[in-house]
Amino acid sequence: MTGKFDTFGDVLRGALGPRLMSTDDFLDLFAEDVIFEFPYAPPGMPGRLDGRDSLAAHLERLGPLLEFDGFELRSSYPSGDTVIFEFTCAGRGAETGKAYNQSYISVVTLRDGRIARYRDYWNPLILRAALGDEGGVAALAGEDAAHG
Repeated sequence: MTGKFDTFGDVLRGALGPRLMSTDDFLDLFAEDVIFEFPYAPPGMPGRLDGRDSLAAHLERLGPLLEFDGFELRSSYPSGDTVIFEFTCAGRGAETGKAYNQSYISVVTLRDGRIARYRDYWNPLILRAALGDEGGVAALAGEDAAHG
């Protein structure tokens, strides 16, 4: 299903459809041992998160840094337990007010109705610009920007 969505969780539900278990808790969409990869992550940013707890900690750091206005699911290509989908978001850096208008291609593999592996392809230059370069990147990496 393509269309506009308010949250990233809604994009996942739209892209993965009935393959994905039904739950209101975003983190329950992911297997306990999920592997979440960022192949284009620049130095200083995480390239891989292992496990749901690691993903939760990453999202907790990311949450205050970006404000989202909405998401658009452009296409979805299912093949067995794997789905490739394209989506965009519109938003801004919370502290800078600079645009965070990103395009993504995601490769998701499901196991027992949950996301077991997520490969997230996006442009890190857009993130760096929205976060104000190194200070925002250090915060996303979980570092104190002043001591980073």
